[in-house]
Amino acid sequence: MNRVCVSAVAAPFSRDLHHAVAHIAFTTRLARARGAQLVVFPECALGGYIDPNSPGANPPYLDLDGPEFRALIEMAGPTTICVGYSEWGPRGPHSSAVCLSGEGIHGHHRKVHLPPGEKGRYEAGDTFSAFDTPVGRLGMLICYDKVFPEAARTLALDGAEIIASLSAWPVSRERPAKLVAKDRQTRQFNVLDQARAVDNQVGWVSSNQTGTFAGLRFLGHAKVVDPEGGVLSRTGSDSGIATATLDLSELQGLRATISHLDDRRPASYREDRSLAHVPMPAAPQAVVAEC
Repeated sequence: MNRVCVSAVAAPFSRDLHHAVAHIAFTTRLARARGAQLVVFPECALGGYIDPNSPGANPPYLDLDGPEFRALIEMAGPTTICVGYSEWGPRGPHSSAVCLSGEGIHGHHRKVHLPPGEKGRYEAGDTFSAFDTPVGRLGMLICYDKVFPEAARTLALDGAEIIASLSAWPVSRERPAKLVAKDRQTRQFNVLDQARAVDNQVGWVSSNQTGTFAGLRFLGHAKVVDPEGGVLSRTGSDSGIATATLDLSELQGLRATISHLDDRRPASYREDRSLAHVPMPAAPQAVVAEC
């Protein structure tokens, strides 16, 4: 499948599972009416994000064979859906994502990189794997995962042509800007989406939560990015659906001309180097700016 119409969702999600399933079903139907074959929902869309102010107030932990996912599989039909939720694994709770369609479950991911606010609330996953779906070979990342270039690169090396990045990414907690679009976290969120698409020459579908929950303000800015880093469609800080067509034949053309995967020099990289082995730079001299 060379051309895939995809949608990235920006929307709020709470603890209400019934409402979440209904919201996902409605949004999927709306995106499908626009031609979408793949719809990507945010992290923790089913059950909501953790409450950073109440360590004991956890989201519901869901099973992949539970009624919520059975309902989504029945509803999805020909549409492929990626959605975030919380689950209880062998070592404890995880922020997870699942990819499914009417054919069943195609892929599953547990968030590997945990920001400070999630340590002690979630356990870290330990792997990144691509998988086959009706719309091609996909990989999934969850929120903070996309900060680490190795994560998306692992998926690309595993054959992912499209990476779905599901987030519950808030504005700056300490120094929020008056306008979400001007917040430094919004800038970082947007830069990372484009950089990871370029790094790996993949289609990138980035979803995010919106609204406020437990004192957090989620910044939205869902988007579809092509393999050259061009933003094909985006939402703002409000709820919305970014829809665009990814031409995967262009991806193959790009890689035939210059392949970021083939031109790597793994023997030159020291990926496991600890900070203890990195010499600290000398203190910089004072610089007087002139204009």
